[in-house]
Amino acid sequence: MMKQLSTKTGHDSSSGREVPPGDLMTNRQRTQLVLVLGALIAIGPLTIDMYLPALPAITAGLRTTETAVQLTLTGTLIGLALGQLLIGPLSDVVGRRLPLLAGLAAHVVASVLCVFAPNIAVLGTLRVLQGLGVAAATVVATAVVRDLFSGASFARIFSRLMLVMGLAPILAPTLGSALLSWTDWRGVFAALAVLGALLIVVAAFRLPETLPVTRRRHGGVGATVRDYRGLLNDRAFVGLVLVAGLAMAALFAYVSGSSFVLQREYGLDEQQFGLAFGAGAVGLIGATQFNVRLLRRYTPQQILVGALIAGTAAGLLLIVFAATGFGGLGTLLASLWLVLAAAGLALPNAPALAMSRHSEAAGTAAALLGAVQFGVGAVSAPLAGLFGTGSVSMAIVIAGGMAAALVVMLLVVPRASLGAVDPDLAVAGH
Repeated sequence: MMKQLSTKTGHDSSSGREVPPGDLMTNRQRTQLVLVLGALIAIGPLTIDMYLPALPAITAGLRTTETAVQLTLTGTLIGLALGQLLIGPLSDVVGRRLPLLAGLAAHVVASVLCVFAPNIAVLGTLRVLQGLGVAAATVVATAVVRDLFSGASFARIFSRLMLVMGLAPILAPTLGSALLSWTDWRGVFAALAVLGALLIVVAAFRLPETLPVTRRRHGGVGATVRDYRGLLNDRAFVGLVLVAGLAMAALFAYVSGSSFVLQREYGLDEQQFGLAFGAGAVGLIGATQFNVRLLRRYTPQQILVGALIAGTAAGLLLIVFAATGFGGLGTLLASLWLVLAAAGLALPNAPALAMSRHSEAAGTAAALLGAVQFGVGAVSAPLAGLFGTGSVSMAIVIAGGMAAALVVMLLVVPRASLGAVDPDLAVAGH
């Protein structure tokens, strides 16, 4: 069934063009593919977010500091960033299945060892390994879509996967809160190990190799270095990647700091925190889907600039509400959700503009983009707790990320170099 599509393509008799393998799939096969790839993509947000309600409990259980516990999130993001840089080009050389299965296996091993972590240093190190495994699933899932589809078909399939990307962060803290109602924080990592093992079975039996030997890259390390050099020499591409990374930094400052702020400062329990976190994710997802409608009237760069301006303004309001306590929890959450909605508009359009510039090296460009996003996010997570784990510290990092992204967009990215972008790309670019 799907195995044949990995090497088989068709031709359009009217135009003579080659038809991507995915266009030959039946609706049932496409649905199966979306479910499998969606499960692979979901492991990332679940690994990052499912243990967030347990951060205060980990702090007490391992007798460490809140900042040190937030560094375990940084470890995961570092693993994600480095893993994408390594696994993206590797999968172009050896195929998709081997890096995917090896990465999932590493994730399972790391998750099992997290259950028995004796101290925060060991837990942080294991979270880096978890991030490397998650990177394999994320990169390969994206690459498989690129192997099988192109153009509007690519955008439609990826848009469906974006719903999974959005739903997983909503469900993750809620699932973590539910687990914590009958187990301790170590049980969360046991659940992640089981999930990783199930994904190995699914990938082994339901996801064929989609990159034929004839289409694999050659040239070794030298070719990869040349691709990266070409990307880094493009000022507009680098600027857009930084914009995406700084917007992601604001998002991860919220992810890493919200559990301490909402549970300790505002008194929410683990279940209430899960609901509040999920409500913010709903705003983020809603904005990414509203982006599709906005693209019918505005260009991606117009939406991006507008979103960064709105996000910066909302971030400044967040600082005011956090510092003064005006309006209590309600105004704090409202301003937070406005920032998240702005990020939901910025995050699809910045990558779309960047990726449109280097279709000849899409895999390497995607790896660099993902690495910068998660790398900058890794820096922002401990910054949110550097001056304490209160709402003011979190608000400053969130607002700073959005403001810095706006400055880079206006001063570093040359507007004249941004040509027309297919709106489908901005749907699929997150």
